[in-house]
Amino acid sequence: MVRLLQIEFIKLWNNRASKVLITSYFVLLTSIALIAAIKFDIGPVQFHLADQGIFNFPYIWHFNTWVAAIFKLFLAIVIVSMMANEYSNKTIKQNLIDGLSKKEFILSKFLTVISFAFISTVFVFITSLILGLIYSDYNEISIIFSDLEFLPAFFVKLVGFFSFCLFLGMLIKRSAFALGFLILWTILEQAVFGILGWKFMSWPAAKRVKDFFPLESMMNLIKEPGSRLSAVQNIGDQIGENFRFDYHTYWYEFLIVIFWTALFIYLSYALLKKRDL
Repeated sequence: MVRLLQIEFIKLWNNRASKVLITSYFVLLTSIALIAAIKFDIGPVQFHLADQGIFNFPYIWHFNTWVAAIFKLFLAIVIVSMMANEYSNKTIKQNLIDGLSKKEFILSKFLTVISFAFISTVFVFITSLILGLIYSDYNEISIIFSDLEFLPAFFVKLVGFFSFCLFLGMLIKRSAFALGFLILWTILEQAVFGILGWKFMSWPAAKRVKDFFPLESMMNLIKEPGSRLSAVQNIGDQIGENFRFDYHTYWYEFLIVIFWTALFIYLSYALLKKRDL
């Protein structure tokens, strides 16, 4: 496994565009800390974002994983390009000639996906812990390490999303078209949801069906954290709206994403086996 990972990281590090994208991704993850510097005055009112509780334990685990997940598109481009380059540079054929089996080739790609997701998760954990220790109003050990479920949810979400990108790169073989298809698939999921709710079933039933769609199931692992802030909930109480939702991630939501991950990796392998390289 180490040998397979070494092969992939050598390829990525020798690709200038991949180096720039990977570096940019981790710089952006670090830039979450810059949110603490957002401060402005509205007349006599002074607004400091860090004072709104976004870096309080345990809320910070939810907020930072949700924000960090937005930046996953940078690594998605790397993964799609990684597959496209294998075909355009004919390195995939050379790897197989040099003795790498098709199963090992797909495994090397999947190990790269897992590595990106794991390193991202550790990075977000360290960044969040440091920010929380600096800005949080609550520093009890029991509070600091509660709600850590968002970290494995973040990891599984990234593995699922990157596996989907790997499959698209394998299927389409052109990075621009694969990324275009990713956008199209996002629109398609919303369109199918709209048609189901409008024509065939109730909206709650359509939403339950939608929760099984690939991208939607990944999104469900980390719900939006904005309405969880006490300031937002207090505003809701004043205007008669209930902004208290269920933000937890459940075991079956993990299983849905794991199912899609396994399917995408299997389909990538099936495509590779079928193709004449």
